[in-house]
Amino acid sequence: MHFCPLCNHAGKIILKNTTTRFFECTCCKGIFIPSNKLPDAKSEKKRYLAHNNDVNDKHYQQFVNPIVQKVLKDFTPAAMGLDYGAGTGPVIAKLLEENNYSIALYDPFFHNYPDIFKKKYDFIVCCEVIEHFHSPGKEFVRLKSLLNPGGKLYCMTHIYQPDKIKFESWYYKNDPTHVFMYQEETLKYIKKNIAFSRMTIEGRLIIFEN
Repeated sequence: MHFCPLCNHAGKIILKNTTTRFFECTCCKGIFIPSNKLPDAKSEKKRYLAHNNDVNDKHYQQFVNPIVQKVLKDFTPAAMGLDYGAGTGPVIAKLLEENNYSIALYDPFFHNYPDIFKKKYDFIVCCEVIEHFHSPGKEFVRLKSLLNPGGKLYCMTHIYQPDKIKFESWYYKNDPTHVFMYQEETLKYIKKNIAFSRMTIEGRLIIFEN
């Protein structure tokens, strides 16, 4: 039996193919691969280095624009931010810094600065990051602990909608580093059980409030 890395309840198999198996949690509805099939750090880093994350690429800037616009609307440049999982091309930080915002970077592979965990932040951005969490339960607890009261966590991911998406042909599951995927029920579970005060979904953008 395989257990959900978010809530530790049992999973039921949702898809078995030649390369891996995907399970759906019977409690939070998170979709995960078994812990013994998680990619190792070397494989993950190689995959991330293959991404073309040019901070000056206009299409890339447009893709992250929903998060950037929310931060500009919700906070002044006096706020302190954190780009968690910034990757090789921290485009959100670049765009916010151009608007005189201060934003720290963290990424276990490319910006591994443990001192960031000694501070608190008004906002945290996780753009196309949360689907890579091997231990989403621990990660969301950590992210909440890093927020100031009233702070906001902005996440971007592709939410699985079973009434609209056929999982067998869903492109998002094909990335071997996408090890935990979310349904609306999963996000509601996080909001309730990690004690965020509010959660809103706007397309791919999810906002948790402390």
